[in-house]
Amino acid sequence: MDFNDVIKNRRSIRQFDKTRKVEKYQIEQVIQAAIYAPTWKNSQTARYYCAVEEEAINKVSDCLQGTNKEKSSGAALIVTTFVHNRSGFDRDGNPDNECGNGWGYYDLGLACENLVLKAHEMGLGTLIMGIRNGDMLREVLDIPDTETVVAVIAIGYPDIDPEMPKRKTTDDVITWI
Repeated sequence: MDFNDVIKNRRSIRQFDKTRKVEKYQIEQVIQAAIYAPTWKNSQTARYYCAVEEEAINKVSDCLQGTNKEKSSGAALIVTTFVHNRSGFDRDGNPDNECGNGWGYYDLGLACENLVLKAHEMGLGTLIMGIRNGDMLREVLDIPDTETVVAVIAIGYPDIDPEMPKRKTTDDVITWI
């Protein structure tokens, strides 16, 4: 699949085919793609807690809020975190600039972009969900205090084919200097 097709045709999926299940090897493939993303000083602080079996999916799904539980039904779930106070920090633990742990979020975002694009290339759909109970996720998944819980990504076989929402043009977002 052509890269431009991948980035133009990937959509957030809010309805998954409940008859088809994602396998562990597929999760490993999308996470391998995520690992190839660039990170601050090659710190590689992204971590993934993956639920593909029904019991684990239910455990994570119970931590979702709003309509996310319904929207992710039929999908495997990946909880994303990053090790804080490493990306964007020097060896003594001091922030290298005013962004501090913002670099951990940034690096994880780059990794997750690779993850969702790889999933699309594989015929899978994804939905990145930030409306979740982070404290509950930390407790039920035994996520260490050294990691910042960020999002839950639903990954499964799409049961819908949404249209592309309107996008801004380059004239809307570029300031030439």
